[in-house]
Amino acid sequence: MLLLAAVFAVLQLANVSGRDTPDSKNYLSYALSLGGADTREAAAVTIDHYCAGRAAIAHRAQNVDVVRFHAPDPAPRVFQECREQEWRAVEAGLADGRSAGHTVPFMPERFMRIFEVRPGYPVFLLPFVGLLGATWGLWAAGVVITCAGGALAFLVLRTLSVPVPLALTGQALFLVLPCGTTAMRPMTEGLLLALTLAALWGCALALRGRARAGTVLVCASLAALFTVKHSQALFLGLCLAGAGAVVAVRRRRRGQPAGRGVVALAAAGCAGTLGTVALARLLDYPSVSESVQDLLTDHFARPDRERPWAEFFQLQGNFWMEWLRRQLWEPLFLAALAAGALGARRRPAFGAFLVAAAGTGLLNQAGHPDIAIWGDRLITLAWLLPVLGVPLLLEPVARRLVVPAREMPLEPVH
Repeated sequence: MLLLAAVFAVLQLANVSGRDTPDSKNYLSYALSLGGADTREAAAVTIDHYCAGRAAIAHRAQNVDVVRFHAPDPAPRVFQECREQEWRAVEAGLADGRSAGHTVPFMPERFMRIFEVRPGYPVFLLPFVGLLGATWGLWAAGVVITCAGGALAFLVLRTLSVPVPLALTGQALFLVLPCGTTAMRPMTEGLLLALTLAALWGCALALRGRARAGTVLVCASLAALFTVKHSQALFLGLCLAGAGAVVAVRRRRRGQPAGRGVVALAAAGCAGTLGTVALARLLDYPSVSESVQDLLTDHFARPDRERPWAEFFQLQGNFWMEWLRRQLWEPLFLAALAAGALGARRRPAFGAFLVAAAGTGLLNQAGHPDIAIWGDRLITLAWLLPVLGVPLLLEPVARRLVVPAREMPLEPVH
C-alpha cells in the first residue's frame, strides 16, 4: 500500500504547477488569510502562484504547437497579462470596501460568500502552504489527500475481507481513475472523496459487527464534510439514510432482523441530513435558490433570473441529454459504473451504501448542470462505485486462482 502511494507521489512531480482552476484562488487566499496574511499579501501570493501556473501551461502548449513551437516563449507575457487582469478585479473589490472576509475579492461578493462558508479545505491547506509555500504546499497537500483516499479504499476492501491483492487493486484504481486526477487539483473534491470513503469505511465496520465504531466514523465524516462543502454532507446523509432504509425493509420482507449496524447507519444518515439543514439555516449559509442564480447568471455577472427554477429544470433536461450523448460516444464511465454495480451486488448490504455514496456524485452534478466544468469534477464521486465495486467483482476469480494453487501437490525434489 505504501509503495503504491510512493510511486504515485513520484509520478506527480511531472505536474507540480498548472493544476489550478479559477476557484483554487479562493481556497488558497482563504488559507493564507488563516495563516495571518492580510488581504493584499494574500492577493499577491495567490495571484503570482495562479498566473505562474497559467504561464507554465502556455509554455508547454507552445512547445508542442506545430506552427509556433520555435516562436518566443509566451510565458512572461501570459504571466504579466494574467497578473494585471487579476489585480484589476482585486483592486476594484478593495475599493468597494470588501476586505473583511477570509477570501480575496476576485469575484462579486455574492459569489465569494459561497467560499467563505467552506473553511474545511483552507484549514487543511494551511500547514502545507505555511511550511512549503503556495506551489509546493498545494502540490504536497494534493499528494497527501489523494494517497489518503487510495489508502481508505484499501481499508474499506480489507474490512470487507477482500484479499490483499484486490484491496491493492482498489487503491490503484482510485489513483489512476479520474478520482486521483481530480483529487490532485487544489479544490475541495479531494477532501470530499477521502471523507466519503471514510464514511464508507464506517459503513463497512458497522456491517461487520462494529456498529459503534462505524457509526462514530460516519458521523465524524459527515461533520467534516459540512465544513468542506455542506451540500455534500446533505447529499451523503440523505443517501446513507435511504440506503439504510432500503436494506432494513429488504431484510424485514425476508423475515430477517434489520441488524444493529444498518439501523445505526440509517440513523446517522438522518441525523446528518437534519443537522446539515438546521445548521446551514442557523449560520445563514447561501440557499439553494442562491446557488441556482449563481449558475444561471454566470457567477452573478448578469442580473438575477426572474424564473430561475423553470430555467434550471429546462437546463437539466438539456444537460443530461448532452451528457448521455457524450457518454455513449466514449462509454468508459458507463461501463465502469456497470462493472462496479455488479461487484456491489456481491455484498448486498454494503453495496447499497456504496451505490448511495457514489450517487452523491450524480446529485452534485445535477445541482450544477454545467457541461464544461473542469473535467467533470462534480461527478467524480460516482467513480467510487468502480473503485470499490470492481475488486468485489473480481473476488471470485481471485479466489479460484488462489485455492487451486494451494491445493496443488508439491513436485518431488530430486
